[in-house]
Amino acid sequence: MRVPLKPLFKPLLMALLVSGGLAVHAAPYTPENDNVVVERLPGRASDPATRRVESLRKQLAARPDDAVLRIEIARRYFDMAMAQGDPRYVGYASATLAPLAKTAASNADYDMALGLIQQFSHAFEPALASLAKAAALNPTSPEPLLWRTAIFMVQARYAEAAAECVRVVPLAEPLLGTGCSAYVEATTGQLEPAFQKLAGAVKANPQASAELLLWENTRLAEMAWRLQRFDVAEGYFKSALQQGVTDQFLLGAYADFLLARQRPAEVLTLLGDWERSDILLLRLALAGQAVSDKRSAGWAAQLRDRFQAAAQRGDRLHEQEAARFELDIESNPAKATGLASRNYEVQKEPRDADILMRAALAANQAKLAQPALDWLRTSRYEDPVMAQLASQLASKGARP
Repeated sequence: MRVPLKPLFKPLLMALLVSGGLAVHAAPYTPENDNVVVERLPGRASDPATRRVESLRKQLAARPDDAVLRIEIARRYFDMAMAQGDPRYVGYASATLAPLAKTAASNADYDMALGLIQQFSHAFEPALASLAKAAALNPTSPEPLLWRTAIFMVQARYAEAAAECVRVVPLAEPLLGTGCSAYVEATTGQLEPAFQKLAGAVKANPQASAELLLWENTRLAEMAWRLQRFDVAEGYFKSALQQGVTDQFLLGAYADFLLARQRPAEVLTLLGDWERSDILLLRLALAGQAVSDKRSAGWAAQLRDRFQAAAQRGDRLHEQEAARFELDIESNPAKATGLASRNYEVQKEPRDADILMRAALAANQAKLAQPALDWLRTSRYEDPVMAQLASQLASKGARP
């Protein structure tokens, strides 16, 4: 049975959110109970997602024992967090779900929602267990398998990620299964064939949902970028944007592409009013710095305050972005290397390796990048920029 569920693109699209590559600006706050008013929702009153969740919460006030309603609200909050870059929504999701902890022992939807919340906090092993339980309770759903794939990719457990993709194929629409396997293959030494396979699948499925096409086109853009087919990459980024779906990961990836192509002014236009999200505020600050925009100092100050507050809380969800901030804006490679090294202990996505390698090179501490170099060699990840970094680090004493 193939299930063409609209949200299923999100697990793979959110893999960098899972990893912290797209960290947001605060740890999620969990209210004590449903009656605590912590703040008015940051979404606009006219926003359909905000209106819908407010309507559901009114229903929940009248039916507090309605488990189905609680789970739906939790999932909607989680989706809002992913779309808007505001972790407070994850706190609201957690608080909404909490009363079910003792009564939802055999509820696949509960375990699915719980797994999402756990992975957001980087509790990866508990998240994998919750998602495995959800998959066992609902064996026709590919969604928990896709999220397990995302977590395995963050942990560089590629054989396990590939195995989950195999399980996805008979359950999901073909384009989703192809995207899952291509995602793994493109990270493990098969970049060109993975790109060709996915490009062909996208071309053959123009009727796919906007969300799925957004994910597939974003991945194709990243693959083409690594293949140094820059015009092709930009075409895929623009195709993703044309799907009309607001997504932080897409905006962050395209902004990085524009920065790498020395087009910072376009980043300022692209990201407009996205200061609430650290991942996008960082890119605004980088672009502003590059063009001497008068707002860049204020953006840097905001990031500095957020990262300092997170460090004081012991919140480590932000370390990859904080390392990039220290290296590229604060010009403090030693601090950046420390942050990137700690981050890499938990998260091993390509972006995590890249910042560790760049920071260690800038700090003249090449050997501290060894874990990333080992990953680059064993994964067979293909990226000419990272390959050049590896050569420079080897010349400074690291093992190639």
